[in-house]
Amino acid sequence: MSIMLPKDFISPFPGLEEALAEEPAVSVRVNRAKGIAVPPGAAAVPWCPAGFWLDDRPQFTWDPALHQGLYYVQDASSMITTLAVRQAVALMGLTSEVLLLDACAAPGGKTIAAIDALPQGSFAVANEYVSGRAVILAENLAKWGNPAKMVTRGDTSRFRKLPDTFDIVMADVPCSGEGMFRKDPEAVRQWTPALVEECAVRQREIVANLWKTLRPGGIFIYSTCTFNRAENEDMLAWILSEYPDSMYIALDIPDSWGTITTDGCTHFVPGHVRGEGLTIFMVSKGQADSCRPQQQSRRASSADRGRKARKPAVAVAPECFRWLDRSEDYDIRDENGRIVAVPALWSAKAKELSGKLDVVGCGIEIATVKGRDIIPSQSLALSTSLRRGAFPEVEVVYADAVAYLRREAVAMPDGTPRGFVLLTYRGAPLGFVKNIGNRANNLYPAEWRILSTHVPSVPPSVV
Repeated sequence: MSIMLPKDFISPFPGLEEALAEEPAVSVRVNRAKGIAVPPGAAAVPWCPAGFWLDDRPQFTWDPALHQGLYYVQDASSMITTLAVRQAVALMGLTSEVLLLDACAAPGGKTIAAIDALPQGSFAVANEYVSGRAVILAENLAKWGNPAKMVTRGDTSRFRKLPDTFDIVMADVPCSGEGMFRKDPEAVRQWTPALVEECAVRQREIVANLWKTLRPGGIFIYSTCTFNRAENEDMLAWILSEYPDSMYIALDIPDSWGTITTDGCTHFVPGHVRGEGLTIFMVSKGQADSCRPQQQSRRASSADRGRKARKPAVAVAPECFRWLDRSEDYDIRDENGRIVAVPALWSAKAKELSGKLDVVGCGIEIATVKGRDIIPSQSLALSTSLRRGAFPEVEVVYADAVAYLRREAVAMPDGTPRGFVLLTYRGAPLGFVKNIGNRANNLYPAEWRILSTHVPSVPPSVV
């Protein structure tokens, strides 16, 4: 490390400077919604049932399982989001229909961690300020496969138009990045004490934008990848002072995990935990267990759901209902040639949010319409709502799986039906092709394709 942190930064964290000179650990979280479990004997992350550490860093790009959304590469410290969301849900006494906002979400790891922690029937909104990063966010969430989501882009000031809306608001705010020094040399080069102060000002602005959108009794989860007081302990003190209705909530974390708590902030510190630097705290807007006001716009009666399920979005759309495992639970509509399925329970709320936010995507894009053709989308192939058996399936070997992910031609075996075919790899959906007899058109999204040409001789195997 080519930078010396001020002594007041590192004094609460003995061994931090030495740890920052070491190689970071590598960890992943598995997608249990797709039936993936932590491998037996793996070094499990104690605060995340879906997380485990790897002995080394494989060539993730060349592992089809990553592109199938069977796991996500995530630093173990960031996995604490799962525990924080679960504790927030429990404190509020909620068992379903939780509405969560991840306000600074790209590339999506913490949103995924939150989605995994929410009860059934919940909905997550993931926002990103930078347009390019919002596209990556949407891709990662599409691969994870949960349909109850919306991706938006824009400044957090947009959410001021949505007062008393969300049960949980998460903000992994832009910060000075001290916790990323081991992983990101650019963070070292950019760091200065002035950057810390600049970030703290921006963080207060973000919190102010988001506080109003949190409903009474809701919980705010704040995190940074920093160690300094200005962006953490001082921020907590500022929130408690600025908002008289705010109340500090202590995270329930055992001492054996190695975290360090100072003035209400829980720090994940290299050298003390097997992960990168992260600080987190939670506050509620009033009593966390106060009753949530009735929000009828979230709910749809069973009769309404039935009407929505039977009403096609466009003349050719009825077949789309057969592509989903529970089509009666979805509002399916045509959005300028994109056939989108949104959980019916959240359809009204999604429309309300869409009128006030810049939406990148919502629910599942199940198809696109081109002339008379209705073409199934990659997000449908990777969705947990895909009905297996709706399409003919062809299992491919590793070489063909990589060729598909590079958007190259993949030959179909004799006897494969014409039309849309779902390719699978090791039993899990990989994506669609259109078999036209003498060849098959690769329908993998061009913007998702693997660009590298070096294919490893031995396939990576993580899960």
